[in-house]
Amino acid sequence: MEPKSFDSKMRELEYFHSLRILPGAWAVIRVDGRSFSRFTEARFEKPFDLKFHDLMVTTSQALLDELQGVFAFTESDEISILLPNNWDLFNRSLEKVVSISASIASSQFSCAIGEPVVFDSRVWMGVSKSQVGDYFSWRQADTTRCALNGWCYWTLRKSGLSARKATSILDRQSVAFKHELLFDNGINFNDLPGWQRQGTGLYWEEYEKIGYNPKEKVEVTTTRRRIKIDRELPIGDEYRTFIKGIVDSIDLHN
Repeated sequence: MEPKSFDSKMRELEYFHSLRILPGAWAVIRVDGRSFSRFTEARFEKPFDLKFHDLMVTTSQALLDELQGVFAFTESDEISILLPNNWDLFNRSLEKVVSISASIASSQFSCAIGEPVVFDSRVWMGVSKSQVGDYFSWRQADTTRCALNGWCYWTLRKSGLSARKATSILDRQSVAFKHELLFDNGINFNDLPGWQRQGTGLYWEEYEKIGYNPKEKVEVTTTRRRIKIDRELPIGDEYRTFIKGIVDSIDLHN
């Protein structure tokens, strides 16, 4: 068969959909570690480990930078990256966004830890700024819930209980019960680090850098951008206002 014809015939069998992120929509890429419960239990302190958290922050930085996002939120083994509504990388191809974001996260984390890990990826879309606020409020609420459950579960496990018994004790218990359980074991949940209870945010900030112009023999000041890591995010309405400020700033730069 003639090479060009053969190439055309093979390409006809490739499956590639043409879905794209809706024009003007805000998109959030969320990546999650695959089978990370088993992976982390054998390697990191439970329920939280600062080394693991730092690896997730480093991975978030890579995603935020390479995908030209405006905000990243990370908790446990998940990362959410907010893309501006005028984002146009990969012609807004959904398949490209999903595959490349998962690849960036997997390669960054694997290289940092020296072991192969895998992340999967999905895309959330919102048509309004309010929905963006809803999304990140949802993820932060999930962070708090999971942190409380994790601290309770591992407190019981470390006291000598089996996984089944610890799970049984916590099943359908109220938030008040869980706070009391921790308090009885010398842990005040509200005093735990903010990054454990409400997640960590990463976003761009401008700063002034002082340099030297050898030709003019004078100091010069330039404005640069860098990623700020915020481990003490606000909560509730303050958090929604914080997210709104990030979203509104995109309009100012358009």
